[in-house]
Amino acid sequence: MAQSVKPPTTTAFYLQAVISFAISLVGLAAGIIYLPVTTWVRSFLALGLMYVVTSTFTLAKCVRDRQEEATVVSRVDQARLDKLLAEHDPFRAE
Repeated sequence: MAQSVKPPTTTAFYLQAVISFAISLVGLAAGIIYLPVTTWVRSFLALGLMYVVTSTFTLAKCVRDRQEEATVVSRVDQARLDKLLAEHDPFRAE
């Protein structure tokens, strides 16, 4: 049975993603803080930023869960096919 081996995420890639997220979050937060508007507008923008961040994490989790589910279904289907092929004898008299 041929299994596809997914290479693990490298530490460098993970670190790059974390640093990129942190820079974008801090940059946007600083922009909101120093924006010359009233406190109400600044609070609304900060609340919007928090909502975008939390919904991004939720979306990423949903995409990951769906991908893992598809992988499991694919493995089960592959195992069934392998079993059928192993049991099939084209020269057997019926």
